[in-house]
Amino acid sequence: MHTSLVASAKNAVPLHAVTAKAAKAWLAKQARGGLASASGFTGALGQLAALPDDSKGSGGGIAQWVLGLGDTTDSFALAAAAEKLPAGTYALGEVPEFCGGANGALAWLMGGYVFDRYKKKPRAPVKLVTPPGVDGAEIARIADNIFLARDLVNTPANDMGPAELEAAARALAKQHGAKVSVTSGAALTRGYPLIAAVGQGSTRAPRLIEITWGKGPLVTLVGKGVCFDSGGYDIKSSAGMLTMKKDMGGAACVLAVAGMVMGAKLKLRLRVLIPAVENSVSGSAMRPGDVFPSRKGLTVEIGNTDAEGRLILADALSDADDENPELLIDVATLTGAARVSTGMELPPFFTDDETLAADLMRHGTAEQDPLWRLPLWRGYEDTLSSRIADLNNNPAYGYAGAITAALFLNRFVTKTKAWAHLDIPAWIDRPKPGRPLGGEANAARALYAMLKEHYGR
Repeated sequence: MHTSLVASAKNAVPLHAVTAKAAKAWLAKQARGGLASASGFTGALGQLAALPDDSKGSGGGIAQWVLGLGDTTDSFALAAAAEKLPAGTYALGEVPEFCGGANGALAWLMGGYVFDRYKKKPRAPVKLVTPPGVDGAEIARIADNIFLARDLVNTPANDMGPAELEAAARALAKQHGAKVSVTSGAALTRGYPLIAAVGQGSTRAPRLIEITWGKGPLVTLVGKGVCFDSGGYDIKSSAGMLTMKKDMGGAACVLAVAGMVMGAKLKLRLRVLIPAVENSVSGSAMRPGDVFPSRKGLTVEIGNTDAEGRLILADALSDADDENPELLIDVATLTGAARVSTGMELPPFFTDDETLAADLMRHGTAEQDPLWRLPLWRGYEDTLSSRIADLNNNPAYGYAGAITAALFLNRFVTKTKAWAHLDIPAWIDRPKPGRPLGGEANAARALYAMLKEHYGR
């Protein structure tokens, strides 16, 4: 059980939540509702009001709290209460179905998240009585792994390079009795030449991190682990580099999913592959026009050094595909074109598997962890051609950048039928209750829900 959840508490203060439309009628039914109404409570989104206790001997304490929901149907709405309420223990009272039960418990934990590695931010200890019928351990497992991913993404690159990402993967694996292997140095150059090429410009050595766990059908997760992306010789602007610590967000996301899967002991054989690099500018960095072999044998011309994510994923996906897993998912902060297409709150995904596509859409919607399918439009295949190599990593086309990047990756997945590529931002740019500005594990809850449905007990 998470420290912010308790099984029971005799003196827990009831916490209610009402929409703006229902606020007036709800207050009218309360013994001291007039006081809350007089204080200006209208049920507006995020509004909190206390209803005093008028019983004898109460000392003028608070009998209950009510949170305004406005007109939202956000399942994380109750996170606003966890962020604002004074220290104490609370129990859910009358709340709409969309933010009650498991949703309410998860929202409560999400409202308690803070990244305080460098700046301590004391918060009042607020606890919630686990709602009836809710698996507190499951809710805690989801929240803790989301927080792990957020912490990894929020950590600046000076403290989160390939070695530190490896350490985080090892710590997670140790927690669940999983195995870890790491390929680096000469072995990386021989077996994963594109990963080595991207990382060769940094003094922080590149590597491929592998976690294996469990028994059953093979499910492989691949996460992009570019711990900082300068753009290489095709260098980004200063504004473009400002949040590039988040370019390992795909790796953080798959570690979050792995933690949920292993903690729940799902019936599957899990394999996680994280190509971890730093894309730097130096005398040894790859150059525009260079040509490198890939693990699969295809040669790749470097048309743009800032299109490095697809290179490291290509080698990892080729390795994953060799084992023909039942399901193969890669997650990456891959293209700005994806952000232009669907924004920061609706990551696109690509797959030719109709069943997998339906599952991802369904679970994304159910978990309010949304995804949106974009097409693997084969008409753009010829944009990947190179005059001197098998492929160019910089498509000769100024549009559909998210699609052409997905098509590039698809060239390295030839055996596995059920494959999907998720192009996530790994970042919250418009803070909302339970989702502060900064790192985020987009799609992690949706992916876990899908895996739990297929491989649960």
